[in-house]
Amino acid sequence: MTLGEFEKETAAAIRSLPVFFKERLSNLVVIVRLRPEAAQVKKFGRGLLGLYEGVPLSDRGQAYSGVMPDKITLFKSNIESACGRGGNLKDEIRRVLIHEIAHHFGIDDEELIKKGLY
Repeated sequence: MTLGEFEKETAAAIRSLPVFFKERLSNLVVIVRLRPEAAQVKKFGRGLLGLYEGVPLSDRGQAYSGVMPDKITLFKSNIESACGRGGNLKDEIRRVLIHEIAHHFGIDDEELIKKGLY
């Protein structure tokens, strides 16, 4: 899959989210990169599929204004590798996207694991 096709699948995954969630996304951009940068690999490991960077909605107070958008990055090569040849790449893109959106809502990995969502 080309980078452009992967970006289109990511956009389709965003469009497929329930309205309830889409309406609550705030000051957020989603981008696709081929792979994580060296600093990201050093901090999170080579197998990083996605990354949320920003201030979760649960941590935003009255002073939250005029800030750059939060960012979700999906890493194409790693998602394709994790999916393997027999997996459904569209489903994996959506799964990683939803995982990172959960972080946007303030849900950490520990809570996702506890709820069986990771």
